[in-house]
Amino acid sequence: MNRIYTVTLNPSLDYTVSVEGFRLGYTNRTKTELLTVGGKGINVSTVLQSLGLESTALGFVAGFTGQEAARQLAGRGIGNGLIMLERGLTRINVKLQSVEGTEINGQGPDISKENLAMLEERLSGLAAGDVLFLSGSIPASLPEDTYLRMMGKLAEGVLTVVDVSGQGLVKALPLHPFLVKPNQHELGEIFGVAFDDRASVLPYAKKLQEMGARNVLVSMAGQGAVLLAEDGGAFESPAPAGKLVNGVGAGDSMAAGFMAGWLEKQDYSHAFYMGVAAGSATAFSEGLASGEEIRELYRRMRVI
Repeated sequence: MNRIYTVTLNPSLDYTVSVEGFRLGYTNRTKTELLTVGGKGINVSTVLQSLGLESTALGFVAGFTGQEAARQLAGRGIGNGLIMLERGLTRINVKLQSVEGTEINGQGPDISKENLAMLEERLSGLAAGDVLFLSGSIPASLPEDTYLRMMGKLAEGVLTVVDVSGQGLVKALPLHPFLVKPNQHELGEIFGVAFDDRASVLPYAKKLQEMGARNVLVSMAGQGAVLLAEDGGAFESPAPAGKLVNGVGAGDSMAAGFMAGWLEKQDYSHAFYMGVAAGSATAFSEGLASGEEIRELYRRMRVI
């Protein structure tokens, strides 16, 4: 049985509020508010849980906010492999829904070399066939090649998924991650180009393969997605019809859906459409999509 782990180096408590008639420079009061544990890897674990797959969340938390993050994680039924730091606080990200998605993201605690070594020690216990998601930005206190270093600690045959922008992704490629999932803007930034359509993405996805990636899944928001598979197969799909409600977590959902599909059938077409369905279902939802919403959208896409 495949064990699944997700790494979120800098989790958060997301404080999402709406304010009617927001006025800059005045005291405003919330209409709605919600405090939830967040972070890209934790989003992945949440979607996997919705699809019936258990996972263990790894990473670092600190202080009373870190304790709340761990408590909420347990409430979701997700395995807690988070390391509690002695100093600092897990960050709070303020998301102001009513002002064009305005956000103020916290910094999070510093992570020392000794802290990182503790996490790397845990990763050394993974075995062939296990899945490891390395998701989200690398904190300023850690080097840009942190994900590469982590992958270097893994046993042969661990399936790694790398979802990070910029040099964090580029530096991880020499160790041949099973899947990388940039969005179109992140892919464009690596090569200094902009993309007009799905077809224009494929040559640059191929470049990532030449640099070491095995499978390249590129999310393109309203334009859909593109997959260049290790076996040479290329897949593309427009975004399914639906109303955009919330784009937060859509990319994480796509990565989770793809790997859920792959583990289910080891078929790239199935995995690709599961990924597109998961990402789109979250975009059409207030929060992360449920397993039922994902599978229903998958069925609709495959019938079409």
